[in-house]
Amino acid sequence: MISFLKNKWFKFSVATILFILWLIWLDNFWLLPGIVILYDVYISKKVHWAFWKKKGVKKQTFIIEWVDAIIFAVVAATFIRMFFFEAYTIPTSSMEKSLMVGDYLFVSKISYGPKLPNTPLSFPFAHNTLPLTKETKSYLEWIKWPYKRLPGLGSVERGDAIVFNFPEGDTVLTNYMGHSYYGFIRAYGREQVWKNKRQFGNVITRPVDKRENYIKRCIAIPGDTLQIIDGVVNINGKAQEFMSGMQFNYEVRTKGKPINPRIFDKLGIPYDDYKSSYSGGRYILPLTQEERDKFKSFSFVSSVTRKLEEKGKGNPRVFPFSLDYNWNEDNYGPIVIPHKGQVVNLTLENLPLYSRLIDVYEDNDLDVKDGRIYINDVETNSYTIKMDYYWAMGDNRHNSADSRYWGFVPEDHLVGKAVFIWMSLDKDKGLFDGKIRWNRLLRTASSVLK
Repeated sequence: MISFLKNKWFKFSVATILFILWLIWLDNFWLLPGIVILYDVYISKKVHWAFWKKKGVKKQTFIIEWVDAIIFAVVAATFIRMFFFEAYTIPTSSMEKSLMVGDYLFVSKISYGPKLPNTPLSFPFAHNTLPLTKETKSYLEWIKWPYKRLPGLGSVERGDAIVFNFPEGDTVLTNYMGHSYYGFIRAYGREQVWKNKRQFGNVITRPVDKRENYIKRCIAIPGDTLQIIDGVVNINGKAQEFMSGMQFNYEVRTKGKPINPRIFDKLGIPYDDYKSSYSGGRYILPLTQEERDKFKSFSFVSSVTRKLEEKGKGNPRVFPFSLDYNWNEDNYGPIVIPHKGQVVNLTLENLPLYSRLIDVYEDNDLDVKDGRIYINDVETNSYTIKMDYYWAMGDNRHNSADSRYWGFVPEDHLVGKAVFIWMSLDKDKGLFDGKIRWNRLLRTASSVLK
């Protein structure tokens, strides 16, 4: 049996079958000539493909064996990372207390189907900059592939923790890599941002697959109607089911004295959340319902009040960045999430909702002249959506840069689904003082996203 498994024709047959199945998955048969290479590797052996090895020598030197192992590991890991799983770390508190800062995750690309890279020529395991550099690109744009997603195990569902490329990350300020360039433009003006390189850095552009990775909860899927009323998300007219890890900002008033830091530590409230929030006998804290109730029970606390934006008080910082829409982070919409094939009737009033979608995400030339709308130099009053879109929000509702601030998540920006937490480290603790969150190790993401 063992000798049969070592047979060169058996190895060639297995490799060929796997290769053909891979091509079927890719839906790309231009690579079929690769079978010739496999035949030579296993059968004819005319070409010395492993050029780093000495040909005809079974026992290689120690260094060559290590080089061989490293090359195999890099190729295998790159293949797995591209098509199946990728490691991810929670960098901010936008998903607290569901996914916490310091959680190390595996993100499944097979869940929704992996997308082929837009820039296939890149440095292994580096996302958008080379290691130990701030601005040096880790990829080359000599070859650019159009968007293509392979078949996956399913589709995005409401409540999924999705990882995606930041929709407003096409243009980036090098001093604020993970932030919205367009947000700075709206706040400071284009001239100030472009001229003040000392404060903002250089302005660079990135292809879709090299934009910063964000992780949020999918709140609404294509075709849904979303509305937020007093902080409660309603989907298609129905209030969203409450999630235990969800946090809102509360004003906690004490009877004069600051709260002992040990109480915050005992409740699991991060140092960053309370270190600078105390002022005049009050704190502004992101709390779960359970934490809110505990603060209410303390004798030294006089009141705990939820902070909400007023209805009808528009916030120009929220999408679509127009005071014609009296929307804010707690009272928002209604808004319909676009879906592929949807025909949208365009007016000057609703154009802010769709302008970036039409112009940037779906690569058209959008212009308004004399009160008339032109797409690709043709006057029109309608547009047919080409992709599906999603709405993503953080569970830490008042401390999350999410769809309320930059709009829809395009289908071609989806990376994958958070599926497994393999390690969790508390940045506020020492190695021998509870650094490792043992209760979160080796847990499925779905078990903490209830």
